[in-house]
Amino acid sequence: MCLLCAIWPNSAIASWLLTYNFIYTDTLRRSRMVYKHAPLGYLPLMRELRNAVAEPASPGSILKAVDALVGLSQATRPFRSSPQSLVPITFSPNMHFTSCLALAAIASVASAIPATMVARADDGPIGYAAQNGGTTGGAGGTTTTVSALSAFTEAVTADGASVIFVKGTISGDVQTKVASDKSILGIDSSSRLEGVSLYIKDVSNVIVRNLAISKVLADTGDAVGIQKSTNVWIDHMDLSSDRDHDKDYYDGLCDITHAADFVTISNTYFHDHWKAALVGHSDSNGGEDTGYLHVTFANNYWKNVNSRAPSIRFGTAHIFNSYYDTLDTGVNTRMGAEVLVESTAFTGCKDPIESVDSKTTGTAAVNDVDLGEGTNTAPEGSLTVNYDYTLLGSASVKSAVVGVAGNTLTLG
Repeated sequence: MCLLCAIWPNSAIASWLLTYNFIYTDTLRRSRMVYKHAPLGYLPLMRELRNAVAEPASPGSILKAVDALVGLSQATRPFRSSPQSLVPITFSPNMHFTSCLALAAIASVASAIPATMVARADDGPIGYAAQNGGTTGGAGGTTTTVSALSAFTEAVTADGASVIFVKGTISGDVQTKVASDKSILGIDSSSRLEGVSLYIKDVSNVIVRNLAISKVLADTGDAVGIQKSTNVWIDHMDLSSDRDHDKDYYDGLCDITHAADFVTISNTYFHDHWKAALVGHSDSNGGEDTGYLHVTFANNYWKNVNSRAPSIRFGTAHIFNSYYDTLDTGVNTRMGAEVLVESTAFTGCKDPIESVDSKTTGTAAVNDVDLGEGTNTAPEGSLTVNYDYTLLGSASVKSAVVGVAGNTLTLG
């Protein structure tokens, strides 16, 4: 995605449009983060941009300077954003532009940038959910907005492709089975499911984004349960319960089991829970699970979780750009699971990466991981993945993830 676009009518700058994403190189791995999530005080390379741009600067030289900072050419710049996904910062129509003037103008409106991020409802996933033909959810189908449990249940269980926007809080004590070819999207940060479980079983091509799901009782199910399903993208979710009850009062926040495959969990805030995320539910289920359970965990924030962050049996998990704060145990690789952990930081976690509680161990390959006060006791692995992705670096993940992961988007 491009993070900076501009409109210059009559050869003068009328407005700047900023997104909260990154500029990528064609290989993605070598990209550099130019801007972070608002407020604009977070822009780490603005000084470099100022120094790189001559005064007065033409519109073309601005983009060339940005390109130079990230090694991107005009031919390869991947503009995937649109005006609907951008936040406007307005300048005077016939203003002569200089970099210093731009910095002053941007600083003057920084406080007006919203705390939530504006994004496209049809953005696509990274990682495994982008494989196997990709995950598009309900794209091209009908669109509806729901604010009551009955309407929500009817919409998500119906046959056919559809995009379902959730408005406000929907409460209940019910497990709702999601049909194939669905996009379930929270309109903004007020979109919540309380006590309502999403059960994604025997289906394919499902997207769930920008919802908070909380306090789903164990008798109801997991907050998000994915079984025997392929191409599922869970993104910008806030998943929680509490730790005031015993560990079995609630079940998982996001459990991926029974040979589910090509799943990505990204930009999600897991917090205040006992057993967060399970990949592969039983040591005795290797006959079904082996060769499946390919899961990407990207850009997630884990806080005040007891265990399973995640726990993986038999499968293949790629964990990167994640921040862990105050956990009893973190990643548990077991029963032959292969895990790759990269660009990740732990604090307040005694056992950040381990292989325990099963008769057979798994392995963990590790690249740029800050273990904090803990140690990695898992057997060394060699897993690599065959898709492109961007690593932020373990020193940067806290500032990049905290306040960004969760239902922080505006999609409606």
